[in-house]
Amino acid sequence: MGIVAGLDSSPDFTRIVVCDADSGAVLRQGYAPHPVESPEGGGRPSDVDPQAWLLSLGEAAGGGLLEGVQAIGVSARQNAVVPLDAQGNTVRPAMVGGDRRTQVAAADLVDALGGREAWAQAVGCVPQAAQPVTKLRWLARTEPENAQRTAILLQAHDWLVWQLLGRPVRRTTDRGGASGTGYWSAATGAYRTDLVELALGHQAMLPEVIGPADAAGTTPEGLLISVGTGETMAAAFGLGIGLGDAVVSLGASGSVMAVHPEALVDGSGMITALADATGMHLPVVTTLNAVRTLRGTAELLGMPDLESLSDLAMKSTPGAHGLVLLPYLEGERTPNLPHTAGTLAGLRRESMKPEHLARAAFEGMLCGLADALDVLRARGVEVRRVFLLGPAAELPAVQAAAPSLFGTQVVVPQPADYAAIGAARQAAWALGASQGTLDARTPPAWQGAVAQVLEPGEELAVGQAVRQQFVAVREQTHPGAF
Repeated sequence: MGIVAGLDSSPDFTRIVVCDADSGAVLRQGYAPHPVESPEGGGRPSDVDPQAWLLSLGEAAGGGLLEGVQAIGVSARQNAVVPLDAQGNTVRPAMVGGDRRTQVAAADLVDALGGREAWAQAVGCVPQAAQPVTKLRWLARTEPENAQRTAILLQAHDWLVWQLLGRPVRRTTDRGGASGTGYWSAATGAYRTDLVELALGHQAMLPEVIGPADAAGTTPEGLLISVGTGETMAAAFGLGIGLGDAVVSLGASGSVMAVHPEALVDGSGMITALADATGMHLPVVTTLNAVRTLRGTAELLGMPDLESLSDLAMKSTPGAHGLVLLPYLEGERTPNLPHTAGTLAGLRRESMKPEHLARAAFEGMLCGLADALDVLRARGVEVRRVFLLGPAAELPAVQAAAPSLFGTQVVVPQPADYAAIGAARQAAWALGASQGTLDARTPPAWQGAVAQVLEPGEELAVGQAVRQQFVAVREQTHPGAF
């Protein structure tokens, strides 16, 4: 069918993959960091000039990388708000990532609509600090002049697609990106413009939500640009997950998502009802404490890195000689315990050894994520296998414990930029649909991720006993948390 490209504009870099449109085989790749300086004191900036994304894209695509490409798909960081004035110029730098400045605004919005249940019913999620709707509230309260000038709202992938097409009058987005804004409902497939006004103080133009296989447009040179999507949805598409699959992502915090045929409404706010990049749904449950639990334990034990902590943990046995760590070190979101602290239970003389604490840290982190999986299972989401993502997924202590604690097959894909691959797959779908060689309802059947497959095996009973002990401690210290 031809050659397509997918670009992933992440918080730190742009990566481009050029793929065969029929098989998905990666033919060549490009990479460039984002030319963005960190704010004073370190860390990622909360405000970014979106022109930096274009500069990085241009550098990554240098050297004839896109020669022969017929279609491009775009994946970009989620939750980035690009406020534009009526002429399409940026009002202020894009507001990106999770931002503590907006926590008060999130709570304010929850109260303004009548509570968590009201938000869950309206758009399938409860406002969090990183969401666009919350950032709009912060903008209206903190920068009222900029808020008043804001006439058009785009997310990062919307803005990049619009720029690639030469800033046309028509602006588009996809279901996946729209579902994370806090003002579009995956259940109804419609914007809640009243929530935009509630947050920003007035209405603004929103991009048209088009289908997964639709093209956003074609450049004057004839290059087709697909609709684009957020990083989470693109990565799921690049992995090739489907019904029965869940993805557990191990970052500083953790997330669990699964493909489901319908949107889930959860009044507790633990489930965020996102849409995916294929026409299905992608309910997500987030925990605040994943790899940060391991890093904290490594520091406590004087371990130089997580690999050393893993080696130490492997000297213990399942159950850590009775030690149970509830890893709520930064409070917790699942369960909703924002002001709690971690708990170490089961201390006995024989269990007070570094290797047992190390093992308890790995088991506590994974049990917290198993709790998140159970939130989805309790709502009827089928989980037959779990894809485990993130550098920590390669640690022996994680791979030894995860299958039995999750109670299912665990798949550890080889490291790759699955968001860029997913964007390329979307481009191939849009190209095929435009040529009549692919059904708009069926994405191209690319080869799935090369992966290591881990089975629970004989350890299943032992792992489930460890999990029950974790639940018992949680129920004793935080009764009724779920």
